[in-house]
Amino acid sequence: MRSKPELQAAIREGGRSVLVVNARSRRGRRLYGTARRLLREAGVDFDRVVPVTDPSRLRALFTEVLELEPDLVVVGGGDGTIAEAVANLAHRDVALGVLPLGTTNNFARSLELPQDLAGAVRTLREGKVADVDVGWFESTAAPGAPGAPAGENRHIFANMVSLGLSVEVAEHVPHGLKRFLGRSAYALTAARLLPGHRAFHATIRIGDRTHEMDTHQLNIANGAHHSGQRIARDASPDDRLLAIYRLGDRRRLRLASATARHVLTGQWRSLSEEAFLTTGAVEIETDPPLAVDVDGEVRGRTPVSIRLRGNALRVIVPQTFVDT
Repeated sequence: MRSKPELQAAIREGGRSVLVVNARSRRGRRLYGTARRLLREAGVDFDRVVPVTDPSRLRALFTEVLELEPDLVVVGGGDGTIAEAVANLAHRDVALGVLPLGTTNNFARSLELPQDLAGAVRTLREGKVADVDVGWFESTAAPGAPGAPAGENRHIFANMVSLGLSVEVAEHVPHGLKRFLGRSAYALTAARLLPGHRAFHATIRIGDRTHEMDTHQLNIANGAHHSGQRIARDASPDDRLLAIYRLGDRRRLRLASATARHVLTGQWRSLSEEAFLTTGAVEIETDPPLAVDVDGEVRGRTPVSIRLRGNALRVIVPQTFVDT
């Protein structure tokens, strides 16, 4: 593995680079041409450009991209596209550049990237290579048990593992509404589903400590943002911590009020507060067993094991990003 300055020098001296844009993301189709123009004007050239119209091919596509042995892979899309890139680029001697073209852009926000396309392109040209953390998720439900994962149950993730109402929201939010309303589509879908949602009991094991709680929503975050909002002022994808927090208790109205508090006060809260559990590894069981959302995709069911992998991903970030 090259040092970060060595990789950065290789990129700036014309190293091999690839551009992957999900043309089906919220803004990808509309802004693809603009992105190409801004990149050319900024002098950011690519050996291969790939517009993606079938997201189901992303995994195979990244396998092909890595065969080119690039120094830089720039990915334009939403959190789902970026999550697939992270899963393929972690632990490799290649930098990930991000063009935020999705609905919430949680990972891009956690990297402190500008949310406008021109600013993101400017960061690619003027930014630096940094190392950030990723998470490792494993569903530990027995393969033959009822509700056990049908497909892949081990996965690197970029931003968030979620249990509860948000999993149902992700499965039921209409794509047309999401494209038209953006983040508001999730809130409207949640409001529609909440009256019929059942609370669950979670058992959280961190080392030799066990925490029990009832809730409608439990999140395990590697990044600093959820639903486009900051989790806590000191949360970062480079802090060697997973942040575990619930939104409300068994009462449905508490979920609504806790979500509102999260939106309004997240930028001032601290991970040291009682609302958060922080760790590098956690085991979670739920009653009843639940489907688990990993960066926007259902990857398995509880019980689950989640670990942090520190400094496992190389990314292009603004010069002001604190890289530890």
